[in-house]
Amino acid sequence: MKYDLTNRTVALTGAAGGLGQDLAKALRARGARVALLDLNADVVGDLADSLGDESVARGWKADVRDLDNLTEVMDEVAAHFEGLDVVVAGAGTGGPIGPMAGTALGDWERTIDINLNGVWRTFKAALPHVAFQRGHLLAVASMASFVHSPLHSPYSASKAGVLGMCNSLRPELRQFGVTVGSAHPSFFRSLMVDEVLDNPVARNVWNDFDGLFKLVPREAVVEAIVAGIERRADQIVVPRLSTPTAKLSGLFRPLVERFVFQDSRIMQAISHFVTSIGLDDSDLSPEESLAALHTRDRDATHGA
Repeated sequence: MKYDLTNRTVALTGAAGGLGQDLAKALRARGARVALLDLNADVVGDLADSLGDESVARGWKADVRDLDNLTEVMDEVAAHFEGLDVVVAGAGTGGPIGPMAGTALGDWERTIDINLNGVWRTFKAALPHVAFQRGHLLAVASMASFVHSPLHSPYSASKAGVLGMCNSLRPELRQFGVTVGSAHPSFFRSLMVDEVLDNPVARNVWNDFDGLFKLVPREAVVEAIVAGIERRADQIVVPRLSTPTAKLSGLFRPLVERFVFQDSRIMQAISHFVTSIGLDDSDLSPEESLAALHTRDRDATHGA
């Protein structure tokens, strides 16, 4: 049975981003009341004003890295709208692109903290209110939950973790009438993606954003997510053609690693990364490039 969003309250984190703003507009068009949460209070405030008065849309400054802040905000949302039915955990970061040898610990920790811990904190803060309404929790993950790209381990780990968390929470929370879903879009135009479209490392890893990594229209992602909420779907995959890869990721992974992420393409991406940070790898073997990255990272960590 369709989960009618009319007069339901939906809270969205990351609401100042392109996807967040478009989701807010689409949810309002379905008759939902929207609570817009983001670090950028000005943007979500202006967005809320454009969607109606405070009885149907309001912005809050919120930080998914701070559980106390999120708890306070979710309490305010529930009080303001007299309930909280749906939460969309959409705040995220693309994280660093490059080999582990050249990735700083702080970049790894920040990516995990926002993309994975941030979803957990969002669900934790909202759960008492959503459970009271027997509502729905949705995490915006990625196809990276299933297809783990080389040179992008922090992001892949965070999104795989979100999938695992949602799969774990689903049978746990259905005891209380709460459904849990995860959305897994492929690449689509956003500030996050726009930042890497011209990055030679990214273009090598993701096949110049063609084939399996071809950009999908953002409106298709928005429509699929909203329709998924209305179905209280366990998983939302965009584009739908990627559903077999998502459902059978364990079986497809050896083929993806062999034919999509070819060794020559990945070594070229690593070469681009080494050059981008000011190291000349033209005469270095792969082992020497790795050693140079380790040395640079160690020196940076210890202030040498």
